[in-house]
Amino acid sequence: MSHSLFDSDVPHPEPSNLTAFAANDLNRDSEHRDEQSVEKALAKEGTHIFAFAGDKLVLKHDGQVLDPLFARYELQGLQPDWDETVLLGYRKTGEPRLAVPVGIDVDDLTSQYKPADGRTLFREMLIDEVLLGEFAQAASLIRWNGDNRFCGRCGSAMEIHIGGYKRVCAACEHMIFPRTDPVVIMLTVDEQRDLCLLGRSPHFAPGMYSCLAGFLEPGETIENAVRRETLEESGIRTGRIRYHASQPWPMPHSLMIGCYAEAKSTEISRDETELEDCRWFTREETIEMLERPSATGKASPPKGAIAHRLMRDWVEWKR
Repeated sequence: MSHSLFDSDVPHPEPSNLTAFAANDLNRDSEHRDEQSVEKALAKEGTHIFAFAGDKLVLKHDGQVLDPLFARYELQGLQPDWDETVLLGYRKTGEPRLAVPVGIDVDDLTSQYKPADGRTLFREMLIDEVLLGEFAQAASLIRWNGDNRFCGRCGSAMEIHIGGYKRVCAACEHMIFPRTDPVVIMLTVDEQRDLCLLGRSPHFAPGMYSCLAGFLEPGETIENAVRRETLEESGIRTGRIRYHASQPWPMPHSLMIGCYAEAKSTEISRDETELEDCRWFTREETIEMLERPSATGKASPPKGAIAHRLMRDWVEWKR
């Protein structure tokens, strides 16, 4: 008997764990954050710190090993802004993890350091999965704090509080908290013809096709955002929507919400400003992109990307 993927459990207990940036197992200890948390963590023996020059993580580089973790004394030459330090949480050993912006320009870093953004860390596998997850938290918070130094209501300076998770205006006391921007990313499936819908944006790597995606708008459900974005970009109407997995995406502070969408129409009318191509792919063509991209010149997003997860779980799903 054939079953619909919209009626069944997912092929993995928690597919979000199979995406990049998701392996952060720090104890955030959020209920105990206070105005002394950062000072106490910095004073603790064995504390390690991520350093950010702009949006890039600074890694120590000795020619063979890349290390993103600094002791406090190792940061002196990088001009750390200790007043903007963020407390990420604690390892199981009790070791604190923090992040700090540094004043030195990326171009002025000596050869013993290597700066890298999130995409480079992920695609080139410069750090392990757990550190990559910690980086995602750190990068998002460093960027949010850096973007909110002044009050959006009165223009006065905003002060950092409770380890980087709140900013308060020094003049009007307006409070703000870290933001996460939700993005829906969806694989639309035509179950009758056993096809999936993929698109290609002009900025993609040569030959790469991926799931359609777009920002969730205020006052909109996840399901309606999936339906709207799919219709706007491809002209395809969708019915049932099924959540599958999520992925932190720290460029700068998004959450990718991966869904499957049930196709209710088949004729594509793509948005030519957003997509240079959009088409239906068979299960066999999708497997080819995932496993042997050089064979046809078409490729999927890299392993670890949530679009890759959606595509792979569809082709591996047992009917």
